[in-house]
Order: sequence, then structure tokens, then C-alpha cells
Amino acid sequence: QIQGMPFGNCLLISDGPVNNSTGIPFFYVMLKDNVVVDLLKDPVASLTLPEADGNFCRKNVVNPEDPRCARLTLTGQMVTVPPEETEFAKQAMFSRHPVIRKWPRSYEWFFMKMNIEHIWLQSWYEGVSAVPVEE
Repeated sequence: QIQGMPFGNCLLISDGPVNNSTGIPFFYVMLKDNVVVDLLKDPVASLTLPEADGNFCRKNVVNPEDPRCARLTLTGQMVTVPPEETEFAKQAMFSRHPVIRKWPRSYEWFFMKMNIEHIWLQSWYEGVSAVPVEE
């Protein structure tokens, strides 16, 4: 651990079941993950989603870091999913990532979500545009 410094990690994400996307990122996490420990102390986080799987990047074999592949960055507060949303979070995560049903329960998994405060879209070489959260 590096005191006072954030720690990043790759996490599975879902914004809802395939037929009910919400735009709200949900995560299935455990307390043994340093990222989660940090988020419980300071919930401010950012999440960058590359267009790596989009038609342009895949068709043209363009690296996700290439400016021609759009990137969406969300920033906000990471919070534990409240009990009344837990079933939806479970459906969201398990429907998109069925393998997690087999993960050991002894690790005390739980759900978090990001309450989005800011959205930025970087598209091509035009720089970064702010996107209203309501959109």
C-alpha cells in the first residue's frame, strides 16, 4: 500500500441487464481489493471506457489509445448499492458476466455503483467535450 495515493485496478462493469441498460455503472467487489479499501475511505473515482470494441476501431484494427477511438470518462462517487437496488445490481452483473456466479463466496462480495457527476467524451483529435449527466 502507498499511503495517500490512489490505486487502480480492472473491474467488471455493467450498467444493467442487456435489455435494461441504465447508464449507471455497477461493480461486484470485495473488501480484500485495495481499490475497494481506498474507495471506502475516499469514494471519488474516475472510469474510462474506450471504444475498443466499436465498429471503427475493430474494423480498422486501431489501438484503443489511438485518438480516433473515442473514450468516455465518467467521474463521481463510488457508493455501496443500497438494499433496495441489490437485486437489480445482481441481475445487471450476473447477466453480463455469468462467470462471477462461480467466484468463491468466502470473499464477501458486494455491489458498488458510481453516482456520476461529470462525463467527458474524447472523440478523434477534437479534444474533450463535456456531456451533461442528464443525457
